[in-house]
Amino acid sequence: MRDLTDELAALRRRLDEAERDLDLGAKRDRLVKLEEQAADPELWNDPEMARAVTTEMARARDDVELMERLGGRLSDLEVLYELGRDEGDDSVEAELDEGVAGLDRELASLELLSLFSGEHDERDALCEVHSGAGGTDAQDWAEMLLRMYLRWAEQRGFSVEVDEVTEGGEAGISSATFIVRGRHAYGMLTSEKGVHRLVRISPFDAQSRRHTAFASFDAVPFLEDLGDEVAIDEKDLRIDTYRSSGAGGQHVNVTDSAVRITHEPTGIVVAVQNERSQHQNKAKALQILAAKLAERAREERRKELESLSGEQREVAWGSQIRSYVLQPYQLVKDLRTNHEEGNVQAVLDGHIDPFAESYLRWRRRRA
Repeated sequence: MRDLTDELAALRRRLDEAERDLDLGAKRDRLVKLEEQAADPELWNDPEMARAVTTEMARARDDVELMERLGGRLSDLEVLYELGRDEGDDSVEAELDEGVAGLDRELASLELLSLFSGEHDERDALCEVHSGAGGTDAQDWAEMLLRMYLRWAEQRGFSVEVDEVTEGGEAGISSATFIVRGRHAYGMLTSEKGVHRLVRISPFDAQSRRHTAFASFDAVPFLEDLGDEVAIDEKDLRIDTYRSSGAGGQHVNVTDSAVRITHEPTGIVVAVQNERSQHQNKAKALQILAAKLAERAREERRKELESLSGEQREVAWGSQIRSYVLQPYQLVKDLRTNHEEGNVQAVLDGHIDPFAESYLRWRRRRA
């Protein structure tokens, strides 16, 4: 039988490290308290609080149960290996190899959880895509990025609300605002914040020359209720209505229902056009504005502008975080982590998890 002593010991070390990094002891204690809260009938008099408690309880239980399940599987493998080795039973080797390989994959997923160290990494994400330098190619590139993130969210089982899309002059889009809802959506998408550069033969160039285009992506944590964190004074707002247009979905209509809110003290502008009515568009726009103002306040408190929303740079040469090269070769490369993927189409189809994971590990090393 093949000697698996070192491999099993390595798996045990990884499991112990993951338990320590995730602070599972504290999470178990927290789970007990949350279960007590959830059992209190008075809790359900406050639906918002009840939803927050049950959501946190479900997530804590998932983490605890995952750790216990993996710990149990590793213990079973260790016992099976000891028995097989002591009795000289080679028939269990295939089962052991399969078990070790499967546990290695699941531990990698568990270790990823430990990389979500940011204050709001578990939250939903409020996202924006903007075209930059490159004219029509840049607007087409912005639409390609939007599609990439929507495909990524779909593959992970996250839900997406597209709140506003502004079409480009000839093709593509100039901007889009959308919310990705799912556990760790914001934590994963922190890796994407910045300027993205595309190099390809332009479909808009009659001479088929190679062009470079830029688009940016930004994300902030999206919390449903920011009333305790952000106070918005109506006197600070300029609210404009306009006619919904563009690829906004089945509920976009031809009345002046779209809403644009400008927060004059900060210059932050939010536009929403995809809800059913002007009232709903305004409510969603105020919610998005609150998320942006909360992020701004957090940045000011911490005095670390780059910690959450990324360094603000011109969307052009010298400022990109990642390059997507379609010509003269095929390569996607992150310029911070040096992670590379040769299958560009797969990345554009939403396969961005390797970039997110390498970024989270890079972020931890720098912390």
